[in-house]
Amino acid sequence: MIPISLSQAAMDVKGTLDGAGDEMVTGVVSDTRQIRGGELFVAIAGERVDGSSLAGAAFKAGAVGVLTANAKVALDSGAPVDRIISVDDPLLALGSLARESLRRARQANPSLKVVAVTGSVGKTTTKDLLASMLAIRGPIIAPPGSLNNELGLPLTVLRAGADTATLVLEMGADRIGNIEYLTSIAPPDISVVLSVARAHLGEFGGIENIAKAKAELVIGTKQGGVVILNGNDERVRAMANLTEADVYFFGVQGLPGPHAEDVRLDDSGHPKFTLVTSRGRAEVTLGLVGEHHVANALAAAAVAASFGIGPEQIAQVLANSGPVSPHRMAVSERNGVLIIDDSYNANPDSMRAGLDALESLGRDRRKIAVIGAMLELGEASDAEHAAIGDYAHKSDVDIVIAVGEHLQALVEAAKSHGIDVHETDADTALAVLSPIFQPGDVVLFKGSNGSGVWRVVEALLGEDS
Repeated sequence: MIPISLSQAAMDVKGTLDGAGDEMVTGVVSDTRQIRGGELFVAIAGERVDGSSLAGAAFKAGAVGVLTANAKVALDSGAPVDRIISVDDPLLALGSLARESLRRARQANPSLKVVAVTGSVGKTTTKDLLASMLAIRGPIIAPPGSLNNELGLPLTVLRAGADTATLVLEMGADRIGNIEYLTSIAPPDISVVLSVARAHLGEFGGIENIAKAKAELVIGTKQGGVVILNGNDERVRAMANLTEADVYFFGVQGLPGPHAEDVRLDDSGHPKFTLVTSRGRAEVTLGLVGEHHVANALAAAAVAASFGIGPEQIAQVLANSGPVSPHRMAVSERNGVLIIDDSYNANPDSMRAGLDALESLGRDRRKIAVIGAMLELGEASDAEHAAIGDYAHKSDVDIVIAVGEHLQALVEAAKSHGIDVHETDADTALAVLSPIFQPGDVVLFKGSNGSGVWRVVEALLGEDS
């Protein structure tokens, strides 16, 4: 961020500050462990701990101020009275702080571009590809992992300064209005919509509402900006009617934007294809595993092409870009067993993509799927889980390890096809898996974050560390 005084921070958030506020704020954090000196600590009230009670510790670590809705608790924890900015809602105040910080950064550097990505599947992978692809423009800011909500996004925005060339953001939503709010903080110069799929069905109440939520990114694009849409998704393609921005598509020959020809997988599951753009063609071998990543690569290529980056350079970056964020189609080997760790999250479409990768990598080998529940599907949950049980059979899965609750429909469907099914939970899964695994097996770990499957694979891979 461009450093500002504590008093300016108070003005940015329309908060109350009882001191002179001459101290300079050089960063913003919500975690005291990230304090290095000069930061404003944003005290968020969590389920277990009210951040205001950590204000004193934040100052001892080097913070210069605290943003809080509970000044008394902050004061009692040891925070100086003249360094406390009082607000009604620290999360909304954080958004205001980020909004003003980005405005200053854009004023200081008119060439700064904000690129934002949303979609039901592939946001984080595409964001990671873009972070590698657009580094050619100069200093780049992108969030680690999946910081895509009303807390993570403004904290990422606040890392951008006068020297930032590109700010790459991931925007997530679990209800209508989320992305509209995020674009109010950081209106994108380039917006990318990847897909509309059956994630968070329970919260949204239907796939059309999911489409409406994703479309908020298109509507929130800066005037004169660029919108990039998945031409293979009819709901995404229709979003072109919602904007006067220049619109490009990816994935479909005949529409403006890049597409892929002759897509195939090598023996290691890496997609190979011919990238076709308006500036020429290039042969691509992705550093990522799984055919579903072709769409993510094309989305990143469309953004790169809009910046004038040529196909050969795009192909080189795609070849050198493996998984960056954890638990996203990371392939490794342990004691002769090939592990596919795609356990960060899951919805029906990404679950099928994971099983496709298992089928491809497990050709002529025993295939094991360690599956946790797909959460937040509402009334569609049983039907969607049963369909995944059927898809496991279609993918020639030999063994299903069902981890945790809400999987009965999947278990029954898998058993009906003769698949060997074992039921366990995240705490005991490793003990169940160990006697089953044999050298030569290929194992997929996949489930919603709340299912705990990621904990199982971390424990498994951590045994050798």
